[in-house]
Amino acid sequence: MNHIFEIETRGPGLYEFTPDLSAWLATLPPRDGLLTLLVRHTSASLLIQENADPEVQDDLREFFHRLVPPSNDPSMRYLRHTYEGPDDMPAHIKSALLPVSLGIPVIGGRMALGTWQGVYLFEHRTRPHRREVAVHLA
Repeated sequence: MNHIFEIETRGPGLYEFTPDLSAWLATLPPRDGLLTLLVRHTSASLLIQENADPEVQDDLREFFHRLVPPSNDPSMRYLRHTYEGPDDMPAHIKSALLPVSLGIPVIGGRMALGTWQGVYLFEHRTRPHRREVAVHLA
């Protein structure tokens, strides 16, 4: 089974879509398998991360902003790909450091995530985007 999820972002940050994945799985006959996800963009990532405390997502966003600042930061003056804005090349670097695909076991039609785990799209660009995540259950 295949599906494309569209996720609207409002700028940098983590956008949980675990409930959407669970709802989609609930429309299928219960089964065991592997859910494979792929973000179809080169400036966003996918993460499995804690979903109990929103400060975790804030801290992750801030950490990666400090690790890879915008291209107009003096420490990034070596970057040449700057014509799409100061957030573009840093977004590509972040997506090179973080996963762009995930594999999640499905048992009895439900994702085998831990108690505090959620599935997130990590938006690295500063302006809103419509991101696509392709999923496949096998």
